[in-house]
Parts: sequence; C-alpha cells; structure tokens
Amino acid sequence: MKQYLEAGQFVTTHGVLGELKLYPWCDGPEFIAALPRLFFTADGRGERRIESVRAHKGMCLVKLEGVDGMDAARAYVGRTVYFDRGDAALGEGRYFVQDIIGCEVRDAATGRVYGTVKDVTHPAACDVYTVATPSGDVLFPAVAEFLDELNPAEGFVTVRPIPGMFDGTEENGDAD
Repeated sequence: MKQYLEAGQFVTTHGVLGELKLYPWCDGPEFIAALPRLFFTADGRGERRIESVRAHKGMCLVKLEGVDGMDAARAYVGRTVYFDRGDAALGEGRYFVQDIIGCEVRDAATGRVYGTVKDVTHPAACDVYTVATPSGDVLFPAVAEFLDELNPAEGFVTVRPIPGMFDGTEENGDAD
C-alpha cells in the first residue's frame, strides 16, 4: 500500500495573504483540516505544515506555513498534494479509495472472480466501483445489499451481484 496518498490539487490562490484553493480528492474540507501537513511528491518530499483550512464552496482554503502572500501562493497553483496515511485516522470499516483500486472482485457465494476494481466514483448517494472484467467494464453500486466484504489488506472485495450484472465475464480467462 502506498504511504502517501493524493489529497487534491491547488487550483488557484485566494486573497492576498497566501491562501490556496484546494480541490479535494478525498472526503472534503473536514478531512484536510485534520491533517497536520501536506507533501508535494508521491514519495513524501516537499513537506509543508498546514496553518489553517476552511471550507469554501465545496473546496478547501488552505494556508501553508511559509506561504505568506499571493505571489508566493501562485507557485503552488496546479500542483497535486499528498498526505501521509499515518496522519489520517479512518473509522472502522473505512478504507482509502486508492487501497480499493486493484482489488480482485469475487462472488461471495461461489468465489467466482469477476475482475478487478479499476476506479471508484461517488456520483450520488453511494460509491460506484468500475470493475474491469475480461468482457469490459461493469459499474457496481457499493451498497450493503450487494457488497459483502471489503478486504483491501488481502486484495479482494466479495460481492452479491444481481443476476445478469456480470453476464459475459470470464473466470480466470476461461469462458463460462
């Protein structure tokens, strides 16, 4: 598992005091506000302490230590920032999206392998997994009725799909 995960991207400056507007790729302003620092590389280099975070129209206004004016903030616009997973606390049964991507998707009843999680989106009330199968991508609603077990540590997800959801998929490269 990756130690440093994407938090979002700075999209513009805000005001004249060095705040940056962050488009969060995680749970939002509250999650970002709980972090003590951000990093500018996926391997943890370029650490900057966070002085403050506040929500603003679905975005985060972030003040970084040492970024004290609009001109200094401009240098960070367009940059992706990362957080150390050790700095974030997740509740029981919650996982980072990046840990779910790549998990094998198995049938809870039969053990049949449908494919792997390719992407996780949140278009409405629930997450939707894009499952890459040998026959193409399948969208799977990650709701309690269909999702049996999430086990990113072991690299799998077990599901209870509705009949026909994975029709045309193959198991281990063999046609059904």
